[in-house]
Amino acid sequence: MEHHPGNPLPRGAVDSDVDLRVDGRDGRAHDPAILGVIAIGGALGATARYLIGLGWPTPPGGFPVNTLLINIAGCGLIGILMVLVTDVLTQRRLLRPFLGTGVLGGFTTFSTYAVDIQQLVTGSHAGTALLYLATTILGALLAVRCTVSATRALITWRNR
Repeated sequence: MEHHPGNPLPRGAVDSDVDLRVDGRDGRAHDPAILGVIAIGGALGATARYLIGLGWPTPPGGFPVNTLLINIAGCGLIGILMVLVTDVLTQRRLLRPFLGTGVLGGFTTFSTYAVDIQQLVTGSHAGTALLYLATTILGALLAVRCTVSATRALITWRNR
């Protein structure tokens, strides 16, 4: 993976799931081990999200802080994970499907984000909906960028 100085993101695709030069039809979609770790991870992530929602509900018309923080934290963790699986733990075949697709895919909840926005708009809270929409997008992108940069810097520092 090539890196430019000052740019913490890799040049090119990070794996065969997004690299159009790699034929992704190699049967991985039918690998029972991969499907199993995704299912287990997804159940764990979705359960954690559900419990947070139960313990910290959003009042009707209120700003959905719990979903905002879940999505920002999940995106930050995805940034850390992607650096680790592409730069450090490259031989752990089930790690990214378990943690990335499974746990963090089940934990983050952009469908709830969309429903929250729709409910805020229909409940005459368009200003709150707009603030929530923008805050989530900016927070998620910033979380990924910061955690990727910090993780790469830590790895570089540790390898000196």
